[in-house]
Amino acid sequence: MIYSMRILGIDPGLATMGYGVIDTDRAHHKLIQYGALITQPKQPSAHRLRSIYLGVKQLMDIYQPDEVACEELFFSKNVTTGMAVSAARGAAIVAVIQTLDELYEYTPMQVKLAVTGYGKADKAQVQTMIKLLLNLSEIPKPDDAADAVAVAITHAHSQHAKEIYKMK
Repeated sequence: MIYSMRILGIDPGLATMGYGVIDTDRAHHKLIQYGALITQPKQPSAHRLRSIYLGVKQLMDIYQPDEVACEELFFSKNVTTGMAVSAARGAAIVAVIQTLDELYEYTPMQVKLAVTGYGKADKAQVQTMIKLLLNLSEIPKPDDAADAVAVAITHAHSQHAKEIYKMK
């Protein structure tokens, strides 16, 4: 099968930033790689952000995606955590935009809807659908990596209307 596009999905986080790379022809997807960029809590925040920036830059160099999709942030309880995740997301975006303008974003509800058909699906339902959609023997771990793969699949399913989701 010939795949027409490579997508890097990112699930932002300061401690753990998940990533997933798929090749797709819109209808069929092939998992290329997944994992997480981990930073240590004892490091100063600036060093952690640099690690994320360099890690995403390395992912861009290795996998050379055609497009990148990132999950939008949603936080309602812990503003301090939300700010840290927002900074990490910013570091990742800067790393992407240095080589590629094709950057898109999706809300958690949009990701759940695209992958499971239900916008309020729980984490287990999303992970099970990732396993089924990609014909995997196991669910990608850690959870942040599975979430990033879900973001990449969401973007693959949104190609007909992708300009709506382009990061502005």
